[in-house]
Amino acid sequence: MSISDTAIKAAKVNPDKAYKLPDGKGMYLLIHPNGSKYFRLDYRFNDKRKTLALGVYPETSLKQAREKREAARKLLADGIDPNENKKAVKSSKAESASNSFEVVAREWFERKMMDKSEHHQKRAMGLFRKDLFPYLGAKPINEIKAVELLAALRRIEARNAVETAHRALQICGQVFRYAIATGRTERDITPDLRGSLASVKAGHFAAITDPQEAGQLLRAIDAYTGSFCVKSALQLAPLVFVRPSELRQAEWAHIDFEAKEWRYLVSKTQTEHIVPLSIQSVAILQAIRPLTGDGRYVFPSARTPNGSRAMSDMAMLAALRRMGFEKSEMSAHGFRAMARTILDEKLKFRVDFIEHQLAHAVKDVNGRAYNRTAHLEERHKMMQSWADYLDGLKNGAQVLEFKKIS
Repeated sequence: MSISDTAIKAAKVNPDKAYKLPDGKGMYLLIHPNGSKYFRLDYRFNDKRKTLALGVYPETSLKQAREKREAARKLLADGIDPNENKKAVKSSKAESASNSFEVVAREWFERKMMDKSEHHQKRAMGLFRKDLFPYLGAKPINEIKAVELLAALRRIEARNAVETAHRALQICGQVFRYAIATGRTERDITPDLRGSLASVKAGHFAAITDPQEAGQLLRAIDAYTGSFCVKSALQLAPLVFVRPSELRQAEWAHIDFEAKEWRYLVSKTQTEHIVPLSIQSVAILQAIRPLTGDGRYVFPSARTPNGSRAMSDMAMLAALRRMGFEKSEMSAHGFRAMARTILDEKLKFRVDFIEHQLAHAVKDVNGRAYNRTAHLEERHKMMQSWADYLDGLKNGAQVLEFKKIS
């Protein structure tokens, strides 16, 4: 005797007790007083009567319930208890889920990335969500093959984001090594892909020129927990936007706190240059003065506490990398491009004021080079406006464009 969908739909509810509609071979539909309908299979295993749940109607159809019944009968024929098999499968799925690439990656992120900058965190999680989780997220990390990871990276390459593909590979390597440490896999497959991605082409000095992204960079610098000397140099860099070598070799003897000016010889042309110092710049210099003021250099090398040698040319660059800014995004030289772009396009300062401040060769209408003091008063005002604008970006203020200053 078997039942049909029509019989199931027409079955009336007994408000006093549950009852069964048999379908044969031990299977039946159990109808409860509240109207819920459950497929069940009664069977015997090792001389004990047992019941296997086959699903709830209508989420599980009559056809699906019968397929589950036949699968259970095959297990019984092989001497396997269907209920124990069901538990084992469920346990296996739970274990597989806890071992998935996404679960391991998110666990790694929570443990290893929370002390990184906001920018670094957002970029890493963005890579996972957009480029990795959709293709690898549900797969157990110990089952992912190098060719599968490469396929995901190729999709990133396909949108001309080669640097991003390399970054994704690097992050995946960290996730796999974390999985090894936590017993979820036995090897890191990322070294197998060395040389498989297109090479990153060299170009101009990388620079952040978008105001909103500049604000993120400034906040990351303020949150930097490395060397105070390096942090101070990075804080001053966007305010004065001189060449990195000139910033590193800044000397206390060249700082005039009363005039709020820094005067030195430009490394490229060996001509004297004047950098007006904003209130913010002076505050940074005053803060580091007790630490390095007895030496020659404002930012001395960490290896020479007496200040006899300038900071390494890699110090600021390495700090930017630790904060999560890749070489394709920002360089120590990039603060110059940031200032050049935003001062012109957003704050509307005269280009010749900006070029003077960048220590570029600027000539008058007769082709003569301006002297070092040209437009000095205006440049003082520009540098203070620039510092105030950067404070606004750092504090998340709305970006507004100024009227052109003539």
